[in-house]
Amino acid sequence: MRVTVNITRRPEIADPQGKTTTRALHDLGYTEVLGTRVDRTIHLEVEGTDAEAAMARIREMCEQLLANPVLEDFEIVIG
Repeated sequence: MRVTVNITRRPEIADPQGKTTTRALHDLGYTEVLGTRVDRTIHLEVEGTDAEAAMARIREMCEQLLANPVLEDFEIVIG
């Protein structure tokens, strides 16, 4: 089963990589860019056919390793 985990930094948390990217784009002449947020996407291939059980296990993975619960939110998409 293919699973995608989208990890996003919470809006109230500073995003230094996003600020650096915006600044670099401006330096290259792309001044129309007002801001940038840099997030992560993780693709997992997991064993099994029970989507509900997979969702629970992947939520555990996110809470323990894949996402920082203090700074980030995550969304799990199966399929």
